Amino acid sequence: MGSGCSWDDLPTVGVEEEFLLVDPHTGEPAPQGGAVAAEAGRRGVELQQELTSCQVETTSPVVDTAAELREQLTRLRRTASAAADSAGVRLLALGLPPVTPHEFPITDSPRYQLIGDRFGMVAHEQGICGCHVHVQVPDRAAAVHASNWLRPWLPTLLALSANSAIYRNTDTGYASWRSVLWRRWPVAGAPPYFAALDDYDRAVQMFVDSGVLLDSDMVYWDVRPSANFPTVEVRVADVPATVAETVLLATLIRAAVMTAVDEHDRDTVQPPPGALRAAYWKAAHDGLSGNTLDLIDGSGAVPTRDQLAALVRRVHRALDALDAYPNVVDELERLNTDGNGAMRQLRAWRRRGEVMDVIEQAAVATLS
Repeated sequence: MGSGCSWDDLPTVGVEEEFLLVDPHTGEPAPQGGAVAAEAGRRGVELQQELTSCQVETTSPVVDTAAELREQLTRLRRTASAAADSAGVRLLALGLPPVTPHEFPITDSPRYQLIGDRFGMVAHEQGICGCHVHVQVPDRAAAVHASNWLRPWLPTLLALSANSAIYRNTDTGYASWRSVLWRRWPVAGAPPYFAALDDYDRAVQMFVDSGVLLDSDMVYWDVRPSANFPTVEVRVADVPATVAETVLLATLIRAAVMTAVDEHDRDTVQPPPGALRAAYWKAAHDGLSGNTLDLIDGSGAVPTRDQLAALVRRVHRALDALDAYPNVVDELERLNTDGNGAMRQLRAWRRRGEVMDVIEQAAVATLS
């Protein structure tokens, strides 16, 4: 697609959401992933088990519109929640469990057990739930270009989705503590800038050959060419608290990828590595309510809401092509009033300092 493209062929989108399973009485993570997945299967929904057995993951069908995505995510969350209830646990859309065990039990599969053995405490403290957005691209080279284009915007998307403020029965001081923990993996966080697809493939092969990774599926960068689908996969987000927030996130990412692919012949912004790392920290710390770093103009700290508005302006034409611009503006305005997941967690926590208040608030939001 060239810079004058009207996007006659709109890219499809799909979303994976990871959820926590907790004891309904104590809020402690509950290792019932297998039982919940089996019950969901009987209800017609296939859930994926994650590295730890206190998690499950839903995968939406590939869809063409935000309305379809909202319908599918709502269906999946409700079915997974009902399956969890049948197994005696609760399903929560939270980036981290507010109540935390000493270690998270590793799911009993050969691959996950090997990861647990190889990566030690990084794996055993992995009760982390994110959201992965897949957007169709013409080829893997286009996915690498989209990754380069998205890099300076990743902290803004992280701040938008932040949903892990309470951990180990306390206020962490961060809106997204999940993202801080996540970056302990050897190939995680923002990817490097890659001049070409071959550079990306060589880097991944080096990590595998050296034993840094078991295989290419352990490339956990926050944006990457999908290993299995003709998509670019954006993995920067905490699992959003509500379906509406997930749809907003996916729509902005879809419009950003469209814009990136349309501008394939233009140079992309390459922020200094130190600046990008600092922007990640600032986004994780402040979340939606504070400041982030403007990596596009290099103008220093700016309110995160202003940077989100700048992203919307940047991808306005793509949002128009998706017939999504009014809905995105309305949803951002609602978040300005109601707050995102992290902000609502903190409000619940600060009322009494009771972790079950956070659990109850999250349970309602998960199905709202």
